[in-house]
Amino acid sequence: MNRCLFLPFPLMFLLVSCSEKTRRPSEAQSAAVAVHTVAASSVEWPETYEAMGTVRARTSAVISSKVMGHVRDVKAQAGDFVRQGQLLVSLDARDLEAHVRQAEAARNETLSAVPEAENAVAAAKSSLDLADVTFRRMKDLFDKKSISNQEFDEASARLKAAMAGHEIAKSKREQLQARTRQADEGIQTARIMRSYADIAAPFDGTVTDKRVNPGDLATPGAPLFTVERAGSLRLEASVGESRLSQIRIGQQAAVSLDALDKMVEARVAEIVPAVDPASRAYIVKLDLPAVAQLRSGLFGRALFRLGSRQALAVPAGAVTERGQLQSVLVADQGVARTRLVTLGQTAADRREVLSGLESGEKVIFPAPAGLSDGARVEVRP
Repeated sequence: MNRCLFLPFPLMFLLVSCSEKTRRPSEAQSAAVAVHTVAASSVEWPETYEAMGTVRARTSAVISSKVMGHVRDVKAQAGDFVRQGQLLVSLDARDLEAHVRQAEAARNETLSAVPEAENAVAAAKSSLDLADVTFRRMKDLFDKKSISNQEFDEASARLKAAMAGHEIAKSKREQLQARTRQADEGIQTARIMRSYADIAAPFDGTVTDKRVNPGDLATPGAPLFTVERAGSLRLEASVGESRLSQIRIGQQAAVSLDALDKMVEARVAEIVPAVDPASRAYIVKLDLPAVAQLRSGLFGRALFRLGSRQALAVPAGAVTERGQLQSVLVADQGVARTRLVTLGQTAADRREVLSGLESGEKVIFPAPAGLSDGARVEVRP
């Protein structure tokens, strides 16, 4: 007799539902993710050298006083832009003005003696002319034996005395003229010293340091301001002695300015020949173009182009960075595999791979969101 096994309807539905739930995850796990790949390949890689440095002014001046005096007024502050000839500091110049007045008084005194000297020369010239005429007349008489030797000698002596008197008068006049010129020079010197009481900017630029306040005693050589010329900045980069032979004056370099988030082209203008014994580095100065907000003190990196070499490279977007770990996903026999890599330099949108990847391996790029190690993938063209 045949026996039929009958199950209640609710129990049959539960069994069918459970079998469906256990089958669906396995089907999802087996579904391959469509991806695109880029082959890791050896490319012509630019050979570069990076040197770090600081932006500094090509021309800067430390402003100090040439004379001693109390500061009367300060006309500029740190950060101000000043024009050439603009007044920065005024000193108390009362004693310097007194020196000017003294020099002018000395010149006036000298000039007052000029008429007397001119009159003395004129009188001496008249005496000389009279003595000369008298001597000539006496000589004619002496030649005719009309006068004695004594009378002729007296006429000759009077002529010589008149000549000497005339020379003395002219000499005194010349001395007076020399004293007048000396007085003029004294006035000029006193006026120049007076002008030192007003200290002005030597060129157009920005005040980067101010060390003076009203009432201070300014002394010769003590810094008052530091002014940097406008529009003339350069990057002073430290270059290792092993790389110096590859850098030359006039060479172009890319300069990265982190604070401004800019990359600019610069030119090597100067190489300081002395090496720093501590760092074994040379200072290379690169002229920077005019850039808004660029100022001295900013940090910069100079990237020198030194040729090219062969390097293994992948797209920069294919690299995943987690802390200090860097990795890429590769398609290996239909499975996504994570490869830890060591990266080198960056050029354009590519990264140099130093280790962890072989040439020809298929790097997944772009990587789909959520794709992880071990997932099945299907490479699409």
